[in-house]
Amino acid sequence: MIKVIGVRFRRAGKVYYFDPAQMEIRTGDHVIVETARGIEFGYVVLGVREVDEKKVVQPLKSVIRMATKNDEEIEQRNKAREKEAFQICLEKIKKHDLEMKLIDAEYTFDNNKLLFYFTADGRVDFRELVKDLASVFKTRIELRQIGVRDETKILGGVGICGRDLCCHSYLSEFIPVSIKMAKEQNLSLNPTKISGVCGRLMCCLKNEEETYEVLNSRLPNVGDYVTTDDGLKGEVHSVSVLRQLVKVVVTVGRDEKEIREYRADQVRFRPRRKKDRSGVNDAELKALEALEKREGKSKLNDN
Repeated sequence: MIKVIGVRFRRAGKVYYFDPAQMEIRTGDHVIVETARGIEFGYVVLGVREVDEKKVVQPLKSVIRMATKNDEEIEQRNKAREKEAFQICLEKIKKHDLEMKLIDAEYTFDNNKLLFYFTADGRVDFRELVKDLASVFKTRIELRQIGVRDETKILGGVGICGRDLCCHSYLSEFIPVSIKMAKEQNLSLNPTKISGVCGRLMCCLKNEEETYEVLNSRLPNVGDYVTTDDGLKGEVHSVSVLRQLVKVVVTVGRDEKEIREYRADQVRFRPRRKKDRSGVNDAELKALEALEKREGKSKLNDN
């Protein structure tokens, strides 16, 4: 085990481990640390704790010092300068007639490097742009192409739920999301219904996946034949996953059929098999294939 603290450099960014170097550091403190990009101003999100050495990327760098008021003022000035740099870069992109969308500008704490994040449909030859920017800012310039998920994470926004986007508010890393999760939750495969602001599958599909898997395992599928605890047999008409209720079309009397509702523990049935595409209609199948194709491209572009 090794003692570390967790530090973030931007809201909902990835958490990096650093050696507290015998300092009394608490969650919420600001620290100055050395990273691969240079000296950085970070926010402590995990206080001093012990973690397995296998979870730490070696060599583990130590905290240089606790941030002072002067350091915080420098950080604020850098934030203001980043806005100016963003506008200047926009003008330079227009001047060089480059097909790229500028997303964000970021100074390292020591002003040793200025990073620009952008999106583009393909590869962009920005060598002349870098030279132009370097002559203006007199520092090292780095242009970094990012994917649409990272763009949304940086810019933020409001989801269809009316709340801040998960990726912008608390998700430090993107969670793998698949079409299976939407099917497990009985959601429509309409891309407009299950896609987020970024145009990719919504990250929140992962949030309730395990719960739905457990609840669905206790229920029959629509169309299955079941036996009820009152001795009747029938075909499942519909199910309510969250309420754990099953509506069954049963035969009573002389060929009279009616729909009765039962609790999940009141019906007996064969355990459901893993879902496949056999229960997907043509329209859903086309939407499924389109989404999976787009998701595959997204993984390639976002890496």
